[in-house]
Amino acid sequence: QVQLVESGGGLVQAGGSLRLSCAVLGSGKVFGTVTMVWYRQAPGKQREFVAHVSTSGTTRYADFAKGRFTISRDAAKHTIDLQMDSLKPDDTAVYYCNRPNAFWDWGQGTQVTVSP
Repeated sequence: QVQLVESGGGLVQAGGSLRLSCAVLGSGKVFGTVTMVWYRQAPGKQREFVAHVSTSGTTRYADFAKGRFTISRDAAKHTIDLQMDSLKPDDTAVYYCNRPNAFWDWGQGTQVTVSP
């Protein structure tokens, strides 16, 4: 049973930075074979794609994340990080990690709140 544990969220002023981390527990060798994705869900909105990182390190970002967010993965630690800079109030959401399809059970997410 794979468990996703997100952390690193918090309250920050606009223009500030946060680094989120996702621990993928219990995946064994599977972690090294799957693209990993950060998603977010703002209040009253659907969950949306933020960024992904492939097993080879190729990355892709949503337009709103380009130039501000950086996704990375650590194959040894089975973690996915999301460095978020120049944060805006619109970035306020709960952030989750998962695969791009055939989702594992969702973690609790980590709350990011950006004040004006």
